Amino acid sequence: MLSVSVLTLVRDRQAHLDQLIAGVSRSSVAPDEIVIVDMSDRPLEIRGAQAPTRHLTLSGADLPLAGARNLAAHEASGDILLFLDVDCIVSAALIGRLAERLARTDAVVCPEALYLPAQDAPYPAADAALRALAEPHPVRPFPPSGERLESNPGLFWSLAFALRRETFQRLGGFDPAYVGYGAEDTDFGFQVARAGLPLIFLGGHPVFHQHHDGCDPPLQHFDALTVNARRFRAKWGRWPMEGWLEAMCRLGLIRWTGETLEVLRQPTETEILRARKPANARF
Repeated sequence: MLSVSVLTLVRDRQAHLDQLIAGVSRSSVAPDEIVIVDMSDRPLEIRGAQAPTRHLTLSGADLPLAGARNLAAHEASGDILLFLDVDCIVSAALIGRLAERLARTDAVVCPEALYLPAQDAPYPAADAALRALAEPHPVRPFPPSGERLESNPGLFWSLAFALRRETFQRLGGFDPAYVGYGAEDTDFGFQVARAGLPLIFLGGHPVFHQHHDGCDPPLQHFDALTVNARRFRAKWGRWPMEGWLEAMCRLGLIRWTGETLEVLRQPTETEILRARKPANARF
């Protein structure tokens, strides 16, 4: 079986990182290593890892997601790279299933994400108990088992995906011109399509998404969203994140046409607070 590196990025989410590591440690096929890129204000603790773990720090006020993923991949040694957002808990069979699948086909494989509710206590350990709590995402359908070849690169999501390390290197990784939050993963999905690589949606072996607060639209990342949207448009000839751009238009923050995006003003603190999702929202 090919060797597997689990890669994750974290910023000030100790509890989420603890449960990601705990889930990886329960896996029926252990990874060969865990690589953590820590962008926290103060480096987090690495607790309970069963696999060899590399803890890298990356400083800066921005959230350099593209560069941080590239750093994790550069430092990884596995044949297979499994990228997980820090709020993911892997199901027990996922790592072995991905390694087996990618040994047969050069592809990018996205497992389904099932979304957990907010709760104060740690989530249960057993897959069955997690499934009983979790719900699928309403706009990213996956097969109940097996796999589906996905033709829309815009549905690629960097929350959880795996590919061969040599394939990541051949693609050039994530485009570091995208700084901060937004569009860097959609750009990667388009790179995958341009390279002719299959994008496979895998059912039956999910990751469980730990609840966290968020905004819709994510106005706390307003500057990065607008800059990255323009960059994506210049590169690919179409706009990403259209739902968020439409919402920012309605708020009078931007003027957005089929050709141009103009920033009219910054969001106020009140608008950012109003954009916060309800405490019980999963998606």
